[in-house]
Amino acid sequence: MDGRKMLRRAAVCILLAAVFSRGKEAEAAFLFQPKQAPVDLRLLETTDLHGYMLNYDYAARSEVETYGLALTASLISQERKTAKNTLLFDDGDLLEGNDMAAYAARRPLKKGEVHPFIKVMNHLQYDAATMGNHDFHYGLDFLVQTIRGAQFPFVNANIYYNFGKNDMDEQNFFKPYVILDKKVEDRLGRHHHLKIGVIGFVTPSVIEWEKPGLQGRVKAKDIMQTAAHFIPKMKQEGADLIIALAHCGVDPPAKQPFYTGDAVYLLSQVKGIDAILFGHQHRVFPSEVFAGVPGVDIRKGTINGVPAVMPGRWGSHLGVVDLTLEKKGGSWVVSRAKSEAKPVYAILSQQAKSVVRPDPDIVKMVAELQRNVLGSRFTLFSGE
Repeated sequence: MDGRKMLRRAAVCILLAAVFSRGKEAEAAFLFQPKQAPVDLRLLETTDLHGYMLNYDYAARSEVETYGLALTASLISQERKTAKNTLLFDDGDLLEGNDMAAYAARRPLKKGEVHPFIKVMNHLQYDAATMGNHDFHYGLDFLVQTIRGAQFPFVNANIYYNFGKNDMDEQNFFKPYVILDKKVEDRLGRHHHLKIGVIGFVTPSVIEWEKPGLQGRVKAKDIMQTAAHFIPKMKQEGADLIIALAHCGVDPPAKQPFYTGDAVYLLSQVKGIDAILFGHQHRVFPSEVFAGVPGVDIRKGTINGVPAVMPGRWGSHLGVVDLTLEKKGGSWVVSRAKSEAKPVYAILSQQAKSVVRPDPDIVKMVAELQRNVLGSRFTLFSGE
């Protein structure tokens, strides 16, 4: 055999050995690849919008830089782009609170008509929402008619029909909870179906505050007792994860009576709740306001170890909860969590400036309504 043939044969052997070696490495890599990879899930929350679809001050008749759902929507878009799996929720107090809200509620909705605020939420593809105490301001009939136009579920577990003291068959007035079937992608690109339970609560004080429209028709139950009743049922129905939408505040436990409207702290101690999205107080959580409260970690954004967020008011912030889920013993568990309320503005040279531009679609959707509000003599406090 001449030298050239020997060199060619040697080269082929080396090439085959390299291919075989890489094949074995690939096979080994496949064999040692984890069968379950973590799932990163981002929860987004708005709350206490009070009719502020736009970044507009109706008292000053001028645009603003620090609030408005048109600005918050741009943050929502950004957060969705940087996460594989997201869910969007609203925590109530949507329908009452400014001139636009009052104008929109001045007459009953026609059959098949969708409330303009619900149209905006449908456009933003909310996954679920709950009611705040102000959403009952225009009466039960208006509220029920309004939420019928939503392409996502509204849930509330602690408002019941009031059939009298002798009623033995108590009925929820609204759907108490929903279990969403969410297709998610893990870190290896594999897909899974998560059953995500969402339950809603409102401060029981709503019955007193909105007595003219509610008295005799509905009653409110204690939030803690209600949670203890429904959470096990949601688990039995297969919920992998349970999210509480709580339109009630949070205060240190020393301030809380048993029957409380500020029940979030106690709600965080209910076994089975994996995250709490709350509102009502118009504060920001996590923030320095809550520093030093026992069980509260403002760095991680947790209350008694449960991730929680409260994003201010009027769309000033977007609540963001990042969860890492891992499959252990056949069940999905939260292995890591961090919460943050992201503002739509930044303070530059002692002046607030929005960090995003208003969502043009939302501006367009409510443009005619805005013109009607500004062009009429109707005002929130006119009594008309």
